Amino acid sequence: MSSPLEQFVIKPIIPIEVAGIDISFTNSSLFMVLAVVVSTLVMALCLRKRTMVPGMLQSIPESLYEFINNLLRENVGVEGLKYFPFIFTVFVFIAFGNLLGLFPYAFTFTSHLTAVGSLSLVALLFNIAVGIKNKKLGWLRTFLPRGIPLALAPLIVPIEMISFLSKPFSLTVRLVANMTVGHIMLKIIAGFVVSLGILGIIPLLFNGAIVCFEIFISLLQAFIYTVLSCIYLGEALHEH
Repeated sequence: MSSPLEQFVIKPIIPIEVAGIDISFTNSSLFMVLAVVVSTLVMALCLRKRTMVPGMLQSIPESLYEFINNLLRENVGVEGLKYFPFIFTVFVFIAFGNLLGLFPYAFTFTSHLTAVGSLSLVALLFNIAVGIKNKKLGWLRTFLPRGIPLALAPLIVPIEMISFLSKPFSLTVRLVANMTVGHIMLKIIAGFVVSLGILGIIPLLFNGAIVCFEIFISLLQAFIYTVLSCIYLGEALHEH
């Protein structure tokens, strides 16, 4: 039985090196592209025949739209709706990345710190840009909230900066840890299915139950990631 960690190895598909820097197109890159392509095709298919009274397929993207819209209203406010495309894209990208990784021989790019960390860094930079756009120099109050005596600035500012910069880390670790642990469990139990022969039906049924649970976890983690992104966006827009 192969190592359960083998499924997380990044392998180059199209080797590319520029100025000594490896920028190969890897299995991780492939499934990122697939997440974008598949999600786009699913949305296009569901909205292919739009009617006033939505059918089952049309209800899927419309329900998702309403879901993200409500998340923004509750966590950011009405003024946050202008950033709907970014938050919607984050949720769909993470959700499809998680779900595609459940297919046999697939690669789960959301189980890698680099991939998710890069997305979290983009979200952080987006929040900084939004904060500066809306508050101008007042955004610097993020690190010294109103009401704090100036004498405490040497203590408060470093603490607030550490808290602010830890946001991408908190977003990343939660998602990566859940995806990694779940896939390791699936791989280990799948190994027992093969090695136990006829008795492998027992771990096979158990594995099926875990797959169902992992589908729920995949969507839940995309939801949590999106909620936290909304909360951080709200902090960029409002005083705290």
